[in-house]
Amino acid sequence: MHIRNETTGDAPAIGRLVTEAMLLLPQATGTEAGIVAALRAAGALSLSLVAEQEGEEDGAPIGYLAASPARIGAQDGWGLIGPLVVAPARHRSGIGTALMTEALRRLRASSRGAALVGDPRYYGRFGFRAFPGLTVAGCPPEVVLALPFDGLAPRGELFHHPAFGLKQPRS
Repeated sequence: MHIRNETTGDAPAIGRLVTEAMLLLPQATGTEAGIVAALRAAGALSLSLVAEQEGEEDGAPIGYLAASPARIGAQDGWGLIGPLVVAPARHRSGIGTALMTEALRRLRASSRGAALVGDPRYYGRFGFRAFPGLTVAGCPPEVVLALPFDGLAPRGELFHHPAFGLKQPRS
């Protein structure tokens, strides 16, 4: 497996992969591929990582991770991870772990921390956890997770790009 940055021709395959992978999740809204496309169009993808199987002729992505700039409360400099997807036929083969490990390595060089909305049982192994007072409107607090690189607990609303389509208070 090889992890690389998205290239110009990857967008259609990424959209298909995101849609296919998200169909398996009960919390999926069906808008995830559109969110990635909107982030891309706005120049708001700080990371757009593609996992591909080396040696496969079609070069189709088998995993994908997006990250975009975010802030928590008044603190700028956070990386919001999402979506992270793996082709359903490739689940439990280490692709998601490899993508997350690479994303965190890259974000550490440019961000104060990483945040996401997701399953704490899965993301906890990377160091993500819920923090008192860390919120996203309409989300249960136990799934709003962060990994501060400086060790300081984040507190406040997690503000993300408008492409996510969530209502947020004005900053």
